[in-house]
Amino acid sequence: PTNSLSLSLSLSLSSSSLSHRIQRLKPTTEQSHFTTPKKKKKTFNLYFLLNPTLCKKISVCSIPISLHVISLSFSLSPQKMDVWSPSVAMDDEFEKLLIRMNPPRVTVDNASSRKATLIKVYLQVDSANKHGSLLEVVQVLTDLDLITRRAYISSDGEWFMDVFHVTDQNGNKLSEDDVADRIQQVKSMDVPPPRSVGLVQSADENTTIELTGRDRPGLLSEVFAVLADLKCNVAAAEVWTHNSRMASVVYITDEATGAPIDDPDRLGKIKQLLLYVLKGDRDRRSANTAVSVGSTHKDRRLHQMMYADRDYDVEEDVEEENGNRPLVTVENCLEKGYTVVNLRCGDRPKLLFDTVCTLTDMQYVVYHATIIAEGPEAYQEYYIRHIDGSPISSEAERQRVINCLEAAIKRRTSEGIRLELCCEDRVGLLSDVTRIFRENGLAVSRAEVTTRGDQAVNAFYVTDASGHPSVKTETIEAVRKEIGLAVLRVKEEAYSSSPPAQEHGKFSLGNLFRTRSEKFLYNLGLIKSCT
Repeated sequence: PTNSLSLSLSLSLSSSSLSHRIQRLKPTTEQSHFTTPKKKKKTFNLYFLLNPTLCKKISVCSIPISLHVISLSFSLSPQKMDVWSPSVAMDDEFEKLLIRMNPPRVTVDNASSRKATLIKVYLQVDSANKHGSLLEVVQVLTDLDLITRRAYISSDGEWFMDVFHVTDQNGNKLSEDDVADRIQQVKSMDVPPPRSVGLVQSADENTTIELTGRDRPGLLSEVFAVLADLKCNVAAAEVWTHNSRMASVVYITDEATGAPIDDPDRLGKIKQLLLYVLKGDRDRRSANTAVSVGSTHKDRRLHQMMYADRDYDVEEDVEEENGNRPLVTVENCLEKGYTVVNLRCGDRPKLLFDTVCTLTDMQYVVYHATIIAEGPEAYQEYYIRHIDGSPISSEAERQRVINCLEAAIKRRTSEGIRLELCCEDRVGLLSDVTRIFRENGLAVSRAEVTTRGDQAVNAFYVTDASGHPSVKTETIEAVRKEIGLAVLRVKEEAYSSSPPAQEHGKFSLGNLFRTRSEKFLYNLGLIKSCT
């Protein structure tokens, strides 16, 4: 092509080492040639035709480069061909060179850290795919039940360079032969569309019902009772409550056939009856029921449903009475043209996903970020811009970001006592269990319903009828005796839901960098701070 540049890659082979250098040449149509030097080493030239953008990146040598070979040819004279003969050693070195020039985009490093496995992600994306690409990576790690202890994210220009320090749920490094291979398989070489985040339930196996409405004691019991009466089996479900609002994604099948329900008349009846239950006689906002089309990721959908229901709108007196707000600050960094978001709260699983998901759905792009979550508290710092490239420009927008991030953190915060139910699955099981909760004055603040084979594995977070997490021991034991002491157990959470001590004023993760690795990354420019 006329707009391409030709690069000469000279390889000098000796018995012990391989040295290479890259030189920029003028556009040429000259064929590659072979010469025999006087010394005992063989030299040949390879010509790569690259577009100017890649050549510019090679000149700065700042990031891994993927070289696309357009043309490769040798011109050997007969008198010189008897001097050169291919060798296995040279072929191996050449293969290593090609791998170095085009490295894997996701690498798993178990040697650099004694406490965690390093997941290094290098992605080249254009501006159209940049929005949501970070959420893709975070979602893969979250779906594999990995805990992110630290993360360093940089995505200026056309490249993502992300490093995640992860462990399993028990705080151990990953097994090279297990989870590490799964990460390589899950994360494809190409960046998927922004909204194609991990898929959990397939529309080919279940029908997905999405519910939003005003929360009240006994609501979940009524929902499951309606589904049982309509001959619907609940295969899985996730229920969140926050700020007097409820959102739920329920996966159902036909009781008789076990197949998805696709009859329009039957689905219309299910939606209408559930809508009556959701609205009740007190809902000032419109409740909603919907049948989702295609596959869905329930955590992302729940965040989107809560956000659309404006659960982040909180009255001032309620906020002061609660006193459990995370510490979130949002300030503009005029020198760099970013908005800097600092977040501090109690650490828990999936916290990183919740914050990145919220920023993405609010149409913000994360350019740089630092995550530290190695103790009871988590610290997160994001450098963001709106999808149009501008930082936050008004006080109202700044306050909305703070409120939405606080809501995203608290939606999944475990309030109440966790009760785990494990028994043989049957139709109407959830209706019976939640009815017993209601009759004993318990309200469900969050629920996770799954089915593994013929076993139901469910978790319920229960509070008293007024929403307070303190529940009398006598009440819990009475519920367990009625349902079954062997199948319903009380689980103590490994992560405390109590908030950290509040500190007022501005804080920055830049003040927390103490280790040599962090200082090294800071000097490289992968960690930035306005201070």
